[in-house]
Amino acid sequence: MTISGSELGGRFFDAAIGLLERLRDEEAEGIAAAGTLIADTVAAEGRLFAFGAGHSSLAAQEIVYRAGGLALMNLLAVPGAVGVDVVPATLGSALERVEGLATAVLDSSPARAGDLLVIISLSGRNALPIEMAMHARALGLKVIGITSVAYASETKSRHASGTYLKDHCDLVLDSKIPVGDAELTLDTVPAPFAPASGVVTSALLQAVMATTAGALADRGIEPPLLRSGNVDGGHEWNARVFEEYADRIFYLR
Repeated sequence: MTISGSELGGRFFDAAIGLLERLRDEEAEGIAAAGTLIADTVAAEGRLFAFGAGHSSLAAQEIVYRAGGLALMNLLAVPGAVGVDVVPATLGSALERVEGLATAVLDSSPARAGDLLVIISLSGRNALPIEMAMHARALGLKVIGITSVAYASETKSRHASGTYLKDHCDLVLDSKIPVGDAELTLDTVPAPFAPASGVVTSALLQAVMATTAGALADRGIEPPLLRSGNVDGGHEWNARVFEEYADRIFYLR
């Protein structure tokens, strides 16, 4: 049976919507808890960081310096592991398996006890996100993990401890992405295709950010939000926020 390209596009949208509906229904409690934990950190004058390796870094970047997002969220970048920023691109994947790298990055960062780190890793099986979580907690940071829990039962850990990211977090949100991160199959195509982790993980994180803003407002604290620079008054608004929270924003330096 021939399937048109437009039909496959529709199938992908259906798959992505199905995953988003699962997150809305099954992770609501965790999303609320994550928003509360971030709000607690903001209220206590802590700093916020987000980390992801490979394509998971794209979701981390989505909540940093973002119109409508929290101004306090900083990207914790590992050189060579941010998206596909190295050549060959396979080097980035190799760096995710290097033990000790996460410790060196955290020790060189502004992160300190009382701060919070969001770690995004689809599989949660590589050394870099696992050690990032382990060392962050050892330093006194709270850790929120965004991962597909299914990988822990269907794949082997690549860390010497045999553990996964989910085992080293204060709070875990399950992205529900199936192992392999491909939503579609077709008899005439030899491999599964159409990954949904990017759009789904980004939406999950934005739901957490929305919950954080509401939690802060409920406490009478104005959420430190950024406005678009493409609307009148946006730059002036952001300049005020940058000045007020200069000691907790590191992407401007």
